[in-house]
Amino acid sequence: MSESSSVVEVCVAGTGSYVPERILTNGELAKMVDTSDEWIVTRTGIRERRIAADDEFTSHMSTKAALRALEQAGMTAGEIELIVVATITPDTPTPATACHVQHQLGASNAVAFDISAACSGFLYAMKICKRLISDGAFNNALIIGAEKLSTVTNWEDRSTCVLFGDGAGAAVLRKAGPGEGSIVATEMGTDGNLTHLLEIPGGGSACPITAQNAGQHLHTLNMQGKEVFKIAVNRMKEAAEKVIERAGWRAEDIACVIPHQANLRIIDAIADRLAVPNERVFVNLDKYGNTSAAAVAIALDEANRTGAFKRGDHIVLVVFGAGLTWAAAAIRW
Repeated sequence: MSESSSVVEVCVAGTGSYVPERILTNGELAKMVDTSDEWIVTRTGIRERRIAADDEFTSHMSTKAALRALEQAGMTAGEIELIVVATITPDTPTPATACHVQHQLGASNAVAFDISAACSGFLYAMKICKRLISDGAFNNALIIGAEKLSTVTNWEDRSTCVLFGDGAGAAVLRKAGPGEGSIVATEMGTDGNLTHLLEIPGGGSACPITAQNAGQHLHTLNMQGKEVFKIAVNRMKEAAEKVIERAGWRAEDIACVIPHQANLRIIDAIADRLAVPNERVFVNLDKYGNTSAAAVAIALDEANRTGAFKRGDHIVLVVFGAGLTWAAAAIRW
C-alpha cells in the first residue's frame, strides 16, 4: 500500500512508555517448563520480560504510557482529538480499550477506537492517523500500542511462553510546524492466506470459549515459529526498503532502525539485509521480550529518551505480526 505526498506534514511530538514492575526471568521460567536461560537466550535473545499485575489492565498501561507522551509533547489530555489503541488483548471485547483510556486520561474531546493488527498495530495506527491529520480531519492524535500478553500465553508451552511480555508505548502525532520533523513515508501490508501461522484460535465467534473447551488453551497464542521467521524477515525487509526509497534515503543516511522486538535473529537478519550496522539498530528485546503492538512503541520511546537519535536524524521503524501483517515508517525526527 502506497501513499501520495501530503501537503500537511505530520510529526511525532512526544513519546512515552510503561512496563509493569514484575520481572519474570528465564531462570524462573525454567522452573515452570522444560527450558533454560541458555536455551532461551541462544534462540531468541530474550533474558527477561515484564508481567502485569492481576488488577493492571491494558487500558491502565496505555494510560501511563500516554501521560508520558503527552508530557513530552507539552500537551494536555483535553487537547487530544483522536485516540487509537492498537492491541490484541483489549480490556473487554467491547467497548474499545481506547474508550477506557479516554476516560482515564480525561480526554473528553477525543474520538477513540481500537485497531487489531497484532505486532504491526502501532505502525498501522501511525499511518492511519498521519493521513487523518494531513487530510485535515484532526489536528493531532494519540497512538498507543499496548498488550497484556500474559493473559493469552500458554504457560505450559515452552515454545511460546518464553517469548511474550506485557507493556505499552505511545506517541503524540500532530501537524508539524516549520523546522519540525515529519513522518516522511509509511507502508503496510497483509497476507490473510497465512492466518494459521500465528493466531489465538479461540475466544471469538468462530470458536467461543465454553465449559467444554476451556481447558484446551484455545484462548492462547499459537505460532509456527520457523515459517513465521522466514516470512517476517522478507516482508520486513521489503517494507523498510519501500519507505527508505520513498523518502529518498540510503542506508548510510539512517541514524537508527527500530525493528519489531520478537527475536534477535530476525533483528540481525533485517540489519544485514538493509546494510545498516548493528550499532545503529535499537534493541531492548532482552529486557521485555515480545510485547506485540507495544514492542516498537516502547523501543521508540526508549531510543528517543536515551539519545539513540537526535533532532533532524532519519529513523526507520519496521514490524511484522499475526494476520500476517507488516508495516514500516520513515521518520525525520
